[in-house]
Amino acid sequence: MEQPPVNPRMKPMSAILFGSRWLQLPLYLGLIVAQVVYVFHFMVELTHLVQGMVTLSEEHIMLIVLGLIDVVMISNLLIMVIVGGYETFVSRLNLRGHPDEPDWLSHVNANLLKVKLATAIIGISSIHLLKTFINAANLDNKVLIWQTVIHMAFVLSAVAIAYIDKLMSGAAHPPEKH
Repeated sequence: MEQPPVNPRMKPMSAILFGSRWLQLPLYLGLIVAQVVYVFHFMVELTHLVQGMVTLSEEHIMLIVLGLIDVVMISNLLIMVIVGGYETFVSRLNLRGHPDEPDWLSHVNANLLKVKLATAIIGISSIHLLKTFINAANLDNKVLIWQTVIHMAFVLSAVAIAYIDKLMSGAAHPPEKH
């Protein structure tokens, strides 16, 4: 990837501050390692499911499948953070025209990334809540109540983030006067 030339008139402090964005690179590389861990975890759980397909109860199969879906959703969240965060805060990926470029990447910004992350977290929380409800007979009512309250807090947070994003994008592009 070719880097654009640095403006020779850029002051040293500006160059240091702007260059500091590269300190995030190890963080994104660490998230890639976490992605590898999730792929391994997925394969282990899938192996348990296949090995137990004859002996497992329908409820247990459902819980394992929901666990697999949970891993996939967390993995999707990781990809959004890795790719979207790198593109937004570190450097452009220059994927224009690549057949596998995600649609959302062409217009990603910090606000859109927050909304996408909030909705992904709601999806993950929904899977956890569904697993809890399926296993409700084995759990304390306090666990059910608290997980529901926490899930609703995620939902309200996502709605607030989306609303604030809408307000901010409306302020950036005021309606035309006729």
